[in-house]
Parts: sequence; structure tokens; C-alpha cells
Amino acid sequence: MRWVSIVSAVVVGGVLYASIMERDRLLAIAGVETEGEAAADIDSSDGVIGASTDANAISVVVQRSVAQDVDNTVVLRGRMEAERRVEVMAETMGRIISEPLRRGARVRAGQLLCELDPGTRPAALAEAEARYREAEANAEASERLSERGFTAETTAIANRASLQAAQALIEQAELELGRLKILAPFDGQIESDTAEFGALLQPGSECATVIDLNPMKFVGFVTERMVDFVEPGAPISVRLITGQELEGEVTFVSFSADPDTRTFRVDASIPNPDRTIRDGLTAEGRISAAGTPAHLVPQSALTLDDAGRLGLQLAVDGAAQFASAGVLRDTDEGIWLTDLPDEIDVIVTGQNFVVDGQPLAVTYTGPSE
Repeated sequence: MRWVSIVSAVVVGGVLYASIMERDRLLAIAGVETEGEAAADIDSSDGVIGASTDANAISVVVQRSVAQDVDNTVVLRGRMEAERRVEVMAETMGRIISEPLRRGARVRAGQLLCELDPGTRPAALAEAEARYREAEANAEASERLSERGFTAETTAIANRASLQAAQALIEQAELELGRLKILAPFDGQIESDTAEFGALLQPGSECATVIDLNPMKFVGFVTERMVDFVEPGAPISVRLITGQELEGEVTFVSFSADPDTRTFRVDASIPNPDRTIRDGLTAEGRISAAGTPAHLVPQSALTLDDAGRLGLQLAVDGAAQFASAGVLRDTDEGIWLTDLPDEIDVIVTGQNFVVDGQPLAVTYTGPSE
């Protein structure tokens, strides 16, 4: 049976030779495509739109966007405030002898709010007037005697000084009497009851709080990016939390940002002739500004570069390229971005896995509307 072993060895050797040395010919006979033919087929095909043939290309989804002119309405959130609000204080000590005015009462400029007991002040004025008359007589007599040489010039000078001091005492006493009546500084309303009858007020004690509700003041805050679009004199529409719509005019734009929020204060004057707008109401203001070209993209497309700048990864000539952008406005549909070219291809999927110059295998999604 030795010849059987020899034949088997020859057959096995032939099979090994054919599988190793004649592999491509055998695969072609069997109808199987070789690796070289497959590579040639891929090179000759068109492939995915925008796809790179680079072996390092990363597959991404891109959305084409064309800039649109966006109404650049500046939105400010804030509150309504009284145009003027003053805590009227006592300037001298005394006990209240007037009946109090109740909160909500309308007052006119110069109207009596609180009156204090005069005490000994009228007597102090009478004393000052008497001393003045005495000093006046002494000064006149010394002047005549000095002219005749019967008294020294210094005596006349001292008597004139005494006369001036007496005059100052009269003015001081009259001023103290004038402080007994505390008057409204302007037309307005009493925010809280005036000081009660019999209450003792010290200098600096509050008699009443008076607020002026016409006009009202809208106080809002605008971001750093939008502050340049707001100027004094610009018309503003204000919507109260109650739904009431108001019109007014911007009167002030702060030159200094709040250190915590980095926003700028904006004041606007709002007419309130019927005084129906209340101090402290939450409100939203809108100021129309010139339109700005911007792109509407998904918020998820935003990314940061190595320097921490906010922007987008764009597909440019089959490679990734970062472009910084400014935020104009957030909406339910996406985010409006400025400071970008008019036409861009935004990477909306895979943007966090590419860097500048990275080859891309691009698949386009629907264009931005």
C-alpha cells in the first residue's frame, strides 16, 4: 500500500501549490473578486457626495445654510419703577401735632405732610430779635462816638460784629421754625401713612414716602452684544406682566456694565396719566433695530475651539474648519448666529470629533430654512 501514500502526498502538494501560488487564478475561476479589483472598483466609482478618499476621513453630516436678514429687535427684561420716590425726613426734633395722611392719598407740591410742635422756638426767635435791636442801637451809638473821637475805632467794629451775629441768630431761629412744617416735594401719592399724631420725630426720622407715578420708568437690562443697538431717544414698546401694552422712549443707557451679570441698565420713560401702572411690575421691553445677516442652526451644532471661542465646525473643500460666531438670538427652532460668511456648510453631526484640516466624508442633510 506504499503507492497509496505516495499518491496522497503528491495530491496534497498540488493543492497547496495551487492555493498559494495560483490563488488569484483560482478565485477568478470561482467568480470571487480579489482585493486589488475591489480597490480599483472603489477608485473608479463616484462614492458619497463630498466624500474624501483619504483613509483618515471622518464621516459627518452637514447642513448647508444661507444667511438671512433677521429683524434685530432688542429684548429687555426688567420692571416698572416710579419716576421719583422720596422718603421725606424731619430736619429737627419735635412731636407731631397734625393729623396723618393715609397711604394712597394724592398730594400736591408744597402740601403739608407733617407739622411739629414749635415748643420754645417762637421764644428763641423773639429773643434773637431783641438782641438784634440792642446790638443795632449799640452799633449806631459807637459809630457816632467814633466819628467824634470819643471812642476807639475797635469798639465800633466790635459793635458792628455783634449786630451781624444778632442778625444771624434771627435767621437761624426763622429757619428752625420753617422746619416745623414738612411739605410734599412734588405732586405724587403717599406710599405709606404719614407719621402719627403725637409721635416724636428726631432729625432724619421719616415723615412720609412720596412717589410720582407719572411718568413711570421702565428699567431693563441689555446684553453686551446688543447694547450698541440701543440709544437714548429710541422708541420702546413695553409689555407688562398683566398683558398691558405701553409705548415710551429710552432716556438712559448705562456706560458701565453690572459686574455680576455683564449687562447694561436701560431706562425708558412711559407716560402714565391715569396712574394705573404700579411701581415694581415685571415688564418686557422691545426696541427695534436694523436687521442683521444671520444663520439659523441647531443649538447642538455649537462647539468651542482650543481658545474657548464659541462657533461652528464647517466643511470647506472636504476638510473641517472652525469659524467663530456671535449669538444673536435663541429661538425654539434653533439659534441665530452672526459674524459668519453668507453661505456655509455646517457640520451638525460629528463636529465634536474633528479638528481644523481633518478630512471629511460628508453626507448632506436638508438645507436650513
